[in-house]
Amino acid sequence: MGMIINPYLVQPSGDADAQAFITAAGITDNTQKSAIETLVTDLKGYGIWTKMSALYPFVGGTATTHKYNLKNPLDTDAAFRLVFNGGWTHSSNGVLPNGTNGYADTKLVPNTSLTFNNTHLSLYSRTNIVTNAWNGASNSYLPIFAMMLRSSDNPNLVYFDGYDYSAHRISATNTDSRGLFIASITSSTSQKIIKNGSVLVTNTTAQTQSALPSYSMYLGNRNDAGTITGTYDNKELAFASIGDGLNDTEAANFYTAVQTFQTTLGRNV
Repeated sequence: MGMIINPYLVQPSGDADAQAFITAAGITDNTQKSAIETLVTDLKGYGIWTKMSALYPFVGGTATTHKYNLKNPLDTDAAFRLVFNGGWTHSSNGVLPNGTNGYADTKLVPNTSLTFNNTHLSLYSRTNIVTNAWNGASNSYLPIFAMMLRSSDNPNLVYFDGYDYSAHRISATNTDSRGLFIASITSSTSQKIIKNGSVLVTNTTAQTQSALPSYSMYLGNRNDAGTITGTYDNKELAFASIGDGLNDTEAANFYTAVQTFQTTLGRNV
């Protein structure tokens, strides 16, 4: 006679970090569960998981599910869960600020949670629109860590301010604000903008600043020394991350993992 297994004693299979997020966010859809599981295992397989401080996959379709940090899915400021302010639309495609007063506070302060000259910010946008809006943080301009996906400059440009907006503001022609954009610093002389796994521009000028911003990172606008003075963004985000700098290979692998995630969810661009 075969052994009878009590189904109530069977432990859930899969990655523990993925399951922790699924449980915390209350994700019940099997496709979304599978996408999260694959994303986490892919990032670990590429050796990128440990470089992440905050990962926002924006699954579940509600403000509650969208607030959680995949890397540390606790509902606390210390875990960098998002606090949404102003007007946002939450859907299965991600999060959309209203362009008027919508922004999200990550509660992640670069100067205390990141490593100087070893940082990245990524944004996966599903909207192609010109908006002179920064995402990030600054100490009233210096130091600054922020990215703008498509400005109204002629030609349209993507910008990255890496600690110093004069010596370390870099830009590249960009007429489509859809895709995965990564602003990455891996050393005092290596600052890059990477789109969909390909490097758009590199700056090798030696770093002039000595610290990171001491105000928390925002999505949908820039936290300028505790206030908002710039344009509010109105691009739909399907993913965002903050953490250590990514080199070219890591950035390409990161794009592969994130794009696979988005494709599984049917919202890739």
